[in-house]
Amino acid sequence: MPAAPIQFYNRRTQRLETEAVYGEGPLRFVYENPLGKLALHLLVKRAIFSEIYGQRMDDLDSAAKIRPFLETYGVDTSEFAEPVESYRTFNEFFYRRLKPGARPIVADPQAVALPADGRHFVIPDVSLCRDFFVKGVKFHLPALLDDAELAARYEKGAVLISRLCPTDYHRFHFPCGGVAETPRLINGPLYSVSPIAFMKRPSIFWENKRYVTRLQTGQFGEVLLLEVGATCVGSVVHTSPADAPVLKGDEKGYFRFGGSCFITIFEPGRIQFSDDLLQQSAQGREVYARMGDVAGFAIEPRDSSLPSGPAS
Repeated sequence: MPAAPIQFYNRRTQRLETEAVYGEGPLRFVYENPLGKLALHLLVKRAIFSEIYGQRMDDLDSAAKIRPFLETYGVDTSEFAEPVESYRTFNEFFYRRLKPGARPIVADPQAVALPADGRHFVIPDVSLCRDFFVKGVKFHLPALLDDAELAARYEKGAVLISRLCPTDYHRFHFPCGGVAETPRLINGPLYSVSPIAFMKRPSIFWENKRYVTRLQTGQFGEVLLLEVGATCVGSVVHTSPADAPVLKGDEKGYFRFGGSCFITIFEPGRIQFSDDLLQQSAQGREVYARMGDVAGFAIEPRDSSLPSGPAS
C-alpha cells in the first residue's frame, strides 16, 4: 500500500498542500521497515551519526549540493542576504541570513510572532490534549522540560510547535520581547522530527536533545522557548546574549543542517492562538507560515516594564 501523503494547510495560499519530504525514502525505511528500525536504534538516533553527517555538510565539496537542492525544492533565492555563489559549504547555505524586511514582524504589541518558518501546530490547553498526533498519547510536559515543578506551572498552559523542514529558513527568533535567561541543555537522542517519524513515535519531542530558555515578559508572563534537535542536525547555535533584554523578532540562534523543531510554551490564560492554527490543529494538521507572522494575541494586559518589540 502506498504511503499516505503528508498534508498541511498553507496560510499564504490558504489551501491544503502536500509536503515534499527531504530524504523521504530513507526516512520511511528507518521508521517503517523492521530492518530500518534496527538501524534507527543502533545508529541513526545516536549523536555520533548526526555529528558525522553534519561535518560532511561543512566540507567544501558539499557546496555542490546547493544548486540541485534549490532546483528540486524551489527555494526563493531573491530573499537571501548573500548571493548563492558566496556559500562555501552546504551548511553555510542552510543557516543563511535573509535580507532585511524579508520577514516582517507583526507590529501589534499584543501579538505573538511565529518564531520560525515552518509548519506550526498548537495545543491550547496541554491538560486536555489526549491524542497528540496518535490516539491515546498525552503531551508529556514533565519529560519535555525535565523538571516536574516547572511543568506543574504549565500543566494547563498553551503550546506552539514549530517544525522546520530542511527547505526552510533555519534561523529562529524571539516570539515576544522580554529578558531571556541562559539556555539549559537537556541531553537525549536525535530522532527525526518529520511526520514520518513522530506519527510512529510522538514522544520524540520530549526525548530528543533540546535546550530550554525561560523568557520573562510583560503581557505573556514567563514563556518557555525550546530548541529541539533532530537527526542530522549538526548543532544548535545560540546567537543572542543571555540575561539581556530582547525585542520581538530578535534573532535567538540557528540550526545547522537537518530538520528541526522550536517549541513555545505559555502559562495558562496568556494567549489566544490565531483561528487557522486552532482550526487546523484540531484536525491534526499543521499550518505553514513564516517567522514574524501572527501566532496569537495576549489575553492579559501588558506590563510595560519589560521590552516587547518588534525588532527594527
